[in-house]
Amino acid sequence: MKRYGFMLLAWALLAGSCQQAEQTPCDPTIPTLKAPDSEIAALKKYIDSSGISAMADGRGFYYSIQAPGTGTKPTLCSAVTVNYVGKLTNGTTFDSSSNITFGLNQLIVGWQEGIPLIAPGGSITLYLPPSLAYGAQALNGIPANSILVFTIDLIQSN
Repeated sequence: MKRYGFMLLAWALLAGSCQQAEQTPCDPTIPTLKAPDSEIAALKKYIDSSGISAMADGRGFYYSIQAPGTGTKPTLCSAVTVNYVGKLTNGTTFDSSSNITFGLNQLIVGWQEGIPLIAPGGSITLYLPPSLAYGAQALNGIPANSILVFTIDLIQSN
């Protein structure tokens, strides 16, 4: 699964919404992208049919906080160190990594919106519609237009 960590990092660099700090100061405003109603409906159907207890976010994703963590929550400009597992809705794990650090602004929109809901030491599961994840682009092990489930432990944020 470690080889997919590279895939996530490569995608993160392509999908980033802020430029590197050396070029332009980071704007800590989280994107306000909202998933299309059709994706939200498909995600809600998955949540309901699977009996998942999760909160709906107005931007179109669902989340479940297992532990809120303590301290200051990250901003879009934070570097976050996480453990994570990414799965498809059929339970297939497509990626996982431990103790990996990313610039939050360089990650998929669903992570940019979901990770700031917890503080270091926290744990969250994100249920992301395609437009807040990888969209219509198929990646190794991830079909195009997939709903994705990420379990994320936020180890550190700075």
